[in-house]
Amino acid sequence: MKNKGDHKPKEELIESALTRSYNYKEYRALVNDLAEKGQTTGIEQKDSLINYTELNNKRMKRWDKTFKLSDSDKLLIEKWNRPVLWLVLTESWCGDAAPAIPVMNKIAEVSEKITFRVAMRDENPELMNLFLTNGTRSIPKLIMLDKQSLEVINSWGPRPTKATEMVKDYKKEHGELTPQFKQDLQLWYNRDKGQNILEDLLGLLALK
Repeated sequence: MKNKGDHKPKEELIESALTRSYNYKEYRALVNDLAEKGQTTGIEQKDSLINYTELNNKRMKRWDKTFKLSDSDKLLIEKWNRPVLWLVLTESWCGDAAPAIPVMNKIAEVSEKITFRVAMRDENPELMNLFLTNGTRSIPKLIMLDKQSLEVINSWGPRPTKATEMVKDYKKEHGELTPQFKQDLQLWYNRDKGQNILEDLLGLLALK
């Protein structure tokens, strides 16, 4: 018999998250609807988070249109032959998720072996706690699972490798991330055109 303080098994937490998850089309519709209503996902309905949700909705629309996979990338992705599930934990206000999640979706669209699902971090705190970054619930966090057994194969996030270094260096010098740095980071994402995210995710699949 379980005691009150016992943690749920990882598989149970994953299954629970999947029952409340969205496919990409559903997630985009959710964010678009929230942006139009002046709302956000998550526990807090703060003005700042609502503003970020509106901003991210515009950003994701742009990423959906502008991010393209090259023919060689598509050929690489098509080589992946193990059925996996990509479950990403996020919230609509997350700035780093705005470029990352559309890239994840484009990869999953190419491979019939990759099933892509989006779940909310604040609805799945126990699962999020198993995938902390330096002790924090940083998002987006992509969990790669064997589709049948739900065994965790790998994880990625919250930022691509180059952005992670930029954040690390900035924090070392300034202590915390400023609004100006976050703006500059979005400009870097735009200049990079999703290539560092793509490279990391292909590495997750051991394709690069």
